[in-house]
Amino acid sequence: MNRKIKRAAVLGSGVMGAGIAAHLANVGIPTLMLDVVPNELTDKEKKQGLTLEDPRVRNRIAASNKQALKKQKPSPLASQSNLDLIEVGNFSDDMKKLGDVDWVIEVVVENLDIKKKVFAQVDENRKEGAIISSNTSGISIEAMSAECSEDFRKHFLGTHFFNPPRYLKLLEVIPTKDTDPDVLSYMKAFGEDVLGKGVVEAKDTPNFIANRIGTYGLLVTVQQMLKDGYSVGEVDSVTGPMIGRPKSATFRTLDVVGLDTFIHVANNVYDQVDGEEKKVFEVPTFMKSMLEKGWLGSKSGQGFFLKKRGEKGSEILQLNPETLEYEQRGKLKTKATEMAKQEKGSKRKLKALVSAQDDRAGDLVWSVVKPVLIYSAELLGEIADDIPSIDEAMRWGFGWELGPFEMWDAIGLRSSVERMKSEGETVPAWIEQMLENGDEAFYKKENGNVYFYHQGSYQQQTFNPKNINLKRLKESTEVIKKNAGASLIDLGDGVAGLEFHSQSNAIGLDIIQMINFAVDHVDDHYKGLVIGNQGKNFCVGANLGMILMEAQDFNFFEIEMVVKNFQDAMLKMKYSDKPVVAAPFGMTLGGGAEVCLPADAIQASQETYMGLVEAGVGLIPGGGGNKELYMKHLRNMPKGVDFDLQKVANAVFEKIAMAKVSNSGEEARENGFLDQMDQISMNGDHLLYDAKQKVIGLHDSGYQAPKRTKVPVVGEQGYATMMLGAKSLALSGYASEHDLKIAEKLAYVLAGGRVKEGTLVDEQYLLDLEREAFLSLVGEPKSQARMQHMLMKGKPLRN
Repeated sequence: MNRKIKRAAVLGSGVMGAGIAAHLANVGIPTLMLDVVPNELTDKEKKQGLTLEDPRVRNRIAASNKQALKKQKPSPLASQSNLDLIEVGNFSDDMKKLGDVDWVIEVVVENLDIKKKVFAQVDENRKEGAIISSNTSGISIEAMSAECSEDFRKHFLGTHFFNPPRYLKLLEVIPTKDTDPDVLSYMKAFGEDVLGKGVVEAKDTPNFIANRIGTYGLLVTVQQMLKDGYSVGEVDSVTGPMIGRPKSATFRTLDVVGLDTFIHVANNVYDQVDGEEKKVFEVPTFMKSMLEKGWLGSKSGQGFFLKKRGEKGSEILQLNPETLEYEQRGKLKTKATEMAKQEKGSKRKLKALVSAQDDRAGDLVWSVVKPVLIYSAELLGEIADDIPSIDEAMRWGFGWELGPFEMWDAIGLRSSVERMKSEGETVPAWIEQMLENGDEAFYKKENGNVYFYHQGSYQQQTFNPKNINLKRLKESTEVIKKNAGASLIDLGDGVAGLEFHSQSNAIGLDIIQMINFAVDHVDDHYKGLVIGNQGKNFCVGANLGMILMEAQDFNFFEIEMVVKNFQDAMLKMKYSDKPVVAAPFGMTLGGGAEVCLPADAIQASQETYMGLVEAGVGLIPGGGGNKELYMKHLRNMPKGVDFDLQKVANAVFEKIAMAKVSNSGEEARENGFLDQMDQISMNGDHLLYDAKQKVIGLHDSGYQAPKRTKVPVVGEQGYATMMLGAKSLALSGYASEHDLKIAEKLAYVLAGGRVKEGTLVDEQYLLDLEREAFLSLVGEPKSQARMQHMLMKGKPLRN
């Protein structure tokens, strides 16, 4: 069946329902969002003379939750304009509209009887063949649909999103015994390719995969804290990044999730299991007391932590679980934590911690990791069919760098099992058998392929061809050339890839050298070049530490040489004989944006935060960013129509002077960093593949290098206009004296210096102006203070 989801409906407009509707809008799917009809008027509605029959009242709940999306942070919307794709209504008047949708997602209250009533209405109004799913986090999927029609049951399954839906990658897909296999395979592909999710097939068991193991792990940690007298802060100091978990660690995660939500999820398992497992899922008394007091975490202003303003400014206090009073936050610092800090990578850090016996930090980590590993192994086959499904669910749903079985491999399977058994633990029989057979790891790699242990032997792990993994690729393919900052890799199909891998992917001479080599090598041997990587962020800019150090040593000749080399490399890339596509994601700031702007096309991730932010460190872009953003804005102007050149210059001036950063790929387009040649990938794992296809498409369509053209500038008069706006900000107190100096340099560069309005200038002329302005600002003490502050504190200084 040729199936396509062109329109969707979300039933329930609470935080999760509205978040799912927003995510559907982000991918361009018009979505109907319904909720219940209010049973009484608000005071505002009474004053307006409205009645309970007025559509504005009847749709109020869904409408107000739609509007609330605009205020949420981080924003569920990739662009505020996406809100227009969400239509609101109510269950009483608008269920008939379900006849026009291809996918209905239920997100109502977690009550089986209520869900059954909703699905009975859906069954009456849906069109034949429409897919129906539930976002439940724990109620039996099969039980919900038991009384529905055969066609409904064939097209019904669970689709469990994680909150917030835009940002958390995991989508658990849960079929029933009646789900049509074609519907299941379609939804898995749709979830990955269209929604941009990491999709895992789960079984219809309490809390499915990630919440089952994640909740268990959190409760085990709480119980260990109470048993051995650790503090909330001490636990969080070692259960976060030190063991490959998010910064929110244990208790900050609970504050973010909300204690009420967490307890509901825990009780869901508690009510459906027996024995020792049931004991673990029993919520501790002090947490029940917190719930009664309304100390739910971030949404109530206090939970396990409380932010309080004192004499020395804001401080964060921790809850004492025995007294339920707040106190100074604790932190564990032991020999094991110091050893772990010296190690590189999560695997080595974790191993260092769990290996440290008779150490307060090491004992805690071992005591909370050990039961999670055993529990995950016990659940294999019950909650998921294979090891990778469990590991992927924990990485994508809870932000773990390593899933349970990857963690086990990292600390050593045989030695850790021996230790567990010596401590009286029972390890699942299949692991005992595995070790008896001489198999000592859950995963192994051979010739670039990954194999996982499955029912007595190793099975090759299959990956979507769209998931180009550079680490795996480099294990099976010889790297063309590399240095400390970057590598040139053969991506296959005649396309090369330039990967940055310096610290924070910051641009220095090593990366500039590799860009020059890559352009020359690709011109001779390849169809084109992709510039991309799979670090934490694409690139956070130039090597600021190096620039500051040279400036403080008065080595301005050295700085000018580096900046000139960077400018020249960007021009070389722009006018190369083969197409170049940049694939930015995450932070793409300063020099990172400057690498993207001259490319023939940008294939951005949906989560691309792009901006020229040099003003925040007392500078202006020096690698051609001012010129390229200005030229990109000019290219976006309608052809053959007169336009106001000053408005274009003003727009670019404002974005650079205010250091504006996009909150998504879509916002990067709205800010003028992307144009009609550029595209956005919803799934970050497909980004390099999409960029590669873009290169092939450009090459195969007869790519010609762009011709150098003169650039029209606003000149002296336009400079004065831009400065007028900057001075008004200064007079209003929104800009400091140094901000004004930076703005003056920027305006001069964008205006093209002291020339007449409309003068056509060469790109090199603009680059020379830019480099001169950059160097003059580098020498300013206040700019150096800003650079120092950014390097030390990680945030801009206003001086």
